[in-house]
Amino acid sequence: MAEWLRTFRQGIAIENPLTVLMIGLCATLAVSTLVQGALFMGLAVVFVLTMSNIIIAVFRSVIPHEVRIPVFIVVIASFVTIVDLTMHAFLPEIYQFLGIWIPLIVVNCLILGRAEAFAYHNRVSLAIADGLGMGIGYWLVIVALAMIRELLGTGRIVMFERTLIALPAGYAPPGLVLLFPGAFIIFGLMIAASRWLGERTERRKERC
Repeated sequence: MAEWLRTFRQGIAIENPLTVLMIGLCATLAVSTLVQGALFMGLAVVFVLTMSNIIIAVFRSVIPHEVRIPVFIVVIASFVTIVDLTMHAFLPEIYQFLGIWIPLIVVNCLILGRAEAFAYHNRVSLAIADGLGMGIGYWLVIVALAMIRELLGTGRIVMFERTLIALPAGYAPPGLVLLFPGAFIIFGLMIAASRWLGERTERRKERC
């Protein structure tokens, strides 16, 4: 259990795919203009990453090493197809917003990277912990980034046509926040903040 929890925590903080490993950034910066879109993109990544990790870990002993990458892609593509069709049927507005970024989960560096680096070399229970940890770590960061960008870029956060948070009426949203340069700036500040918190935590541990 201790090993399972350690693997899970690594994905959320110690080896967070976005703020530490910095993989899968293209989709993150593209869809983080709206919290609603980022929320479902993160959930899609959690589902695909965890389920593909499970299947790859279950069959790792029978997957030939020479063709493991094509096999990984087929497994990942199967679960991406499930997500794509489900969103298309039940969440058409979210599906339209995310657009091409849903099918591109197939080639997301995070998904394929964890299949190759972890799931293919570890037992199923740890593969689940890695998938959930990395997926939730990704989800937390992309939603936090989207909250900052949508609030500063539009003056409010809207979920399913309901305003959750709104800035004062006199606020003039800077358009830069919703563009890629603004995304890079905000994301850079988030990385700096996470590094500062990490170093502060380590210093506290050393003192104890």
